[in-house]
Parts: sequence; C-alpha cells; structure tokens
Amino acid sequence: MLKNLLITSLTALILATSFLVEASEEVNVYSYRQPFLVEPLFAKFTEETGVKVNVVFAKKGMAERLAREGKYSPADILLTTDISRLIELREKNLVQAVNSSVLNQAIPKQYQAQDNTWFALTTRVRNIYSAKRLGKIDFNYEDLADPKYKGRVCTRSGKHPYTVALVASMISEHGEADTLDWLKKVKGNLARKPQGNDRGQVQAIHQQLCDISLGNSYYFGKMLKNEKQKVWADEVYINFPNQKNRGAHINISGVAMAKYAPNAKNAQALMEFLVSKPAQQLYAETNMEYPVREGVAVSELVGSWGSYKADDLPLEQIAKNRKVALKLLDQAQFDL
Repeated sequence: MLKNLLITSLTALILATSFLVEASEEVNVYSYRQPFLVEPLFAKFTEETGVKVNVVFAKKGMAERLAREGKYSPADILLTTDISRLIELREKNLVQAVNSSVLNQAIPKQYQAQDNTWFALTTRVRNIYSAKRLGKIDFNYEDLADPKYKGRVCTRSGKHPYTVALVASMISEHGEADTLDWLKKVKGNLARKPQGNDRGQVQAIHQQLCDISLGNSYYFGKMLKNEKQKVWADEVYINFPNQKNRGAHINISGVAMAKYAPNAKNAQALMEFLVSKPAQQLYAETNMEYPVREGVAVSELVGSWGSYKADDLPLEQIAKNRKVALKLLDQAQFDL
C-alpha cells in the first residue's frame, strides 16, 4: 500500500515538474515595432505552441542596451523597423546566424543577409506623395532635384534611417558624386527645414506648405484609417517612383536572433512562424505593409493602390553605402 502510494506520489511529482518546465517555455523579444502591430502575432504563436512571448518595446537604444547587457542579456529576438538598424546590430556583433531552411526558402534572397544574421519580415515602398492639385505625375526620385519643384518639397530629417536608406540606394545607382549633387539640389527645393515624420509631410501638403514629400507606403494606409488624418491623405496621390527604369526603393521591417539568446530554439521557432503564410497575412492586414513571402495577398486597401515594380538591388548591397550616405548628407548640410 505504502509502496503504491510512493509510486503514485512520485509519478505526480514527475508530471508536475514536466508541466512546470513546459509552462516556463518562453521567448524574449526586444522590439522597435509598435505593440498593436506585433501583439496579435505573438498571441497566435503562443496559442499554437504554448511558448510565452515576453516583449520589451522601445523607439531607440536597442543596440546600446544589448551591448550593456552583454552575455547576460535576456533578449532572444530583435525586431527592427528598417535595414539600417539591422545592419547596426550586425556591425556591433550583437546578433548570431540562424541556419533555417524555412527562413531561407520563404524570404527572397535580396531581403535576407548572406550570412543568415538578419531576415526581412515585411516590405514597404519609399513613395513620393504629391498634391492632387498638381494632377497625376509620373515621378522618379531624381525628379525631387528638378528646379521646377523649388520651394515645393517637404521631407523629414536626412539623418533618419528611412532617408539614409534611400540615399544609400541612390549611391548604388548613381555613385557618390552624382548623389551628392542630387542631395544639394533636393535641399535647394525644400519648402522648409527637414522636420517631423512621414505623416507630418502629408499634413504640410494639406496645409499648402509644400506640394511633394517622401513617405513609406504603410503611412498612407494609416492616415486613411485615421479620422483626423484622412483629410490630409485625401489630398495627395501615392506615387510609386521609377516605374519606367529601376523600380521603387524598398525597405523592410526585419528580425534577427540576439547573440546570447537564452531561448534560441524558441526564438527560431518564432522567427519561422513570422514568415508563415498565416502570420504574413495577419501582418499585411494589420500594418498595411507588403508581405515578404511571395503568394500572400496584400490587404484590400493596399491592393487598391495598384501594383508596382520594385528595385531588385539586394538590401545588403544598399546597406554597404550607409556610412557614405551619412557622409554625403553632412556634406550637403541637408538638415541645416
């Protein structure tokens, strides 16, 4: 009787211990992406796997925090908002390679690192917004330097990663000298000192402070769904630049695994989940970005803007010009 009781108690203890181990399964995320964009995805991942997702949200300072924490960092997954921040993490040796056939096959080669240290999750176009009062115009990025637009262009800071990435792509296409000349001419066309965010530039068009601006594609969708900002968006066209030549500049939101990830297995599982068809569809519907995985439909709203030709230059090649782009922006005194 006592023997049976001991066996029963021992079995119960083993089962309880197993449950606790399973219940403690987790993955820790440092994210530049806003909560409303990623929390539905994390909830779905937990529902399917039982792995809890803990998230630290921030607008800046991820690299500094990881460097400060060192090998004691709890971070497993790093979510960023553009290629520049992914490259910064790699250059500072804060990420590790992830060898995953799932990721390699789901993501086009131009949107992943050759050494498997970062991967795109979504793509977005760097569009040119133009006032409807101008009529429909076929734009190239190069046209922002045209003298006819003097005093009619608005933009955010040249040092913002979105601008730096575009300038880096211009270097890839035209070389340093021509890109510097372009920057100086674009600055000469500015209606005001670079300031604000992408949506603020469309607001400026609405206020007739300028006629043309740069902005990521998904901001257009966000404005259209915002009662106050819809008034701004209704007054502009969203233009896909360079459609008769190299195609529109593409940036990404992306993911990497932290160098000292304590839950590497769960981290890889989450990374692979984020490029699955259901997750990509949810991403597309939630944030009005373009799925990085081929064969996944864009949201109805995004689809209404029409199809476009994308620049097929690998982002890794563009990223190599990031430091040169910053140098040229300083030489052009773009933000002054």
